[in-house]
Amino acid sequence: MPETKAFQRSQESAPHPMELIYAGLTVPISLAVAAAVLLILRSTLGNRRWRSERRHPRAGTVFHELLHLKKLHDYHAVLASRHGSFRMSHFTRNFVYLVDPAGVEHILRTNFSNYGKGSYCYEFLSDLFGDGIFAVDGGKWRHQRNLASLEFTTRNLRDYSSGVFSRKAVALALVISEAADSERAVNIYDLLMKSTLDSIFKVGFGVDLDTLSGSNVEGSSFGKAFDVSSEVIMRRNFDVFWKIKRLLNIGAEAELKKHLKVMDEFVYELIQRKTEQISAQQDASTTRNSGYSDRTCDRLNRSQFRLWKRPTSDGYHRSHFRDRF
Repeated sequence: MPETKAFQRSQESAPHPMELIYAGLTVPISLAVAAAVLLILRSTLGNRRWRSERRHPRAGTVFHELLHLKKLHDYHAVLASRHGSFRMSHFTRNFVYLVDPAGVEHILRTNFSNYGKGSYCYEFLSDLFGDGIFAVDGGKWRHQRNLASLEFTTRNLRDYSSGVFSRKAVALALVISEAADSERAVNIYDLLMKSTLDSIFKVGFGVDLDTLSGSNVEGSSFGKAFDVSSEVIMRRNFDVFWKIKRLLNIGAEAELKKHLKVMDEFVYELIQRKTEQISAQQDASTTRNSGYSDRTCDRLNRSQFRLWKRPTSDGYHRSHFRDRF
């Protein structure tokens, strides 16, 4: 009997499974509610603080963007047609969307040095773009800009790049034409992205990815990995827990690591292949120069031998060399 009573007391004190589920959901729900309250307070206080200043109208918050995430660009286009340039409130900052040409020119040209990407953008872009021109500022940006300017010169564009872009445009037109003839629906955005990626790789690395046709398996894998990685990076703007997911290697961040590995392996193999190709070209050039040098040295040696064998012709050869050289 004592054992039975103890067992009953342990059963009564044990938590119900549903209680465990509710306890597990309490923390993330509380964090989400707290984030929403902070965002509302920030928006309200921000309106009071900056009411006297001229600012772009606030069109919504990050939660509105989450509701329209599947058609985010269409949603932004609707807001732009309604408000012109507008702001969206996120958890720690505002994002300004400019549709005014004068404002765009001011940022990208007139006062470009004043509008850096900052540490915020670098933090969530660097996993994909590293220290490339799309993620850095200052000296690193200028270094990348100088490297790009060497490739995209007027001469290169005229002699090589324009031809590549033209051929890729023709290939894209053929794909769209075939789809139109067969009355088949296509994702035009996906086709444009693939055509652009093929063109950039051909110009920059001399490699045909052929993601548009899918004939290059490795290139297609790289293109798919790049698309998925870009989407995950974009979603970091709306996911306040992305750093925790990256630390724990779960969810979309775990998928991102897999796709980044595919891209790294492809690019490093490409670099190694190009390095070996350049090295082989240099070796061939050195061999040709060495052969030419050996033949020249051999001729000079024969000439000296003849002069030694026939001293009487020494005066003739000296006058001949003097007249020629």
